[in-house]
Amino acid sequence: MSSSGKTRRFDERLPQIRSAAAGIDVGGSEIWVDVGSRDPEPVRKFATFTADLHELADWLNHCGIDTVAMESTGVYWIPVCQILESKGIEVVLVNARHAKNVTGRKTDMLDCQWLRTLHSYGLLAASFRPARDIGVLRCYVRHRQMLIEYASAHVQHMQKA
Repeated sequence: MSSSGKTRRFDERLPQIRSAAAGIDVGGSEIWVDVGSRDPEPVRKFATFTADLHELADWLNHCGIDTVAMESTGVYWIPVCQILESKGIEVVLVNARHAKNVTGRKTDMLDCQWLRTLHSYGLLAASFRPARDIGVLRCYVRHRQMLIEYASAHVQHMQKA
C-alpha cells in the first residue's frame, strides 16, 4: 500500500529495446526468418544455398533490420552468420537452451518468431564468439589435430597388415 491508501501496480509493459530485430531458425535444409511488422510477409522460408543466403541478407537489409538472433545449433549457423555480418547486420548467437525454455513451440516458424520477440525485448544473451583471427586459428589447429589422428590410424593399419 502506498501512503495514499491505494495499491501500486507494477507496469507490465516491457519497452522494446531493438525494434529493428529479426529472428532466424537455422536448419540443415531450410531457414525460417521473422522480421515482425517490417514487411507485409513477416515470416519467410529460405533454402540453405549461398545464393539463398545472400537473398536472405538483402531482404533483411531491405526491411531495415540491423540485428538478428539465431540459435547456435550444429555448424549450420556459420555460413549464415558470415554472410549476414558481411552485409553489415549484427548477429547475436544464442545458446539454444536459453531460448527453448517455453513449451508449445514445435515448428520452425514459431521458433523464429519467438527468437525475434525475445531479441527485440533484449532478453537473449549472446554466446561467446572469439575474434575472427582466433576463429581461423582454431579451425587450423582442429584440422591439424584431425590429420594427426588419421595418420596414426593409418600407421596402425599398415603395422597390422
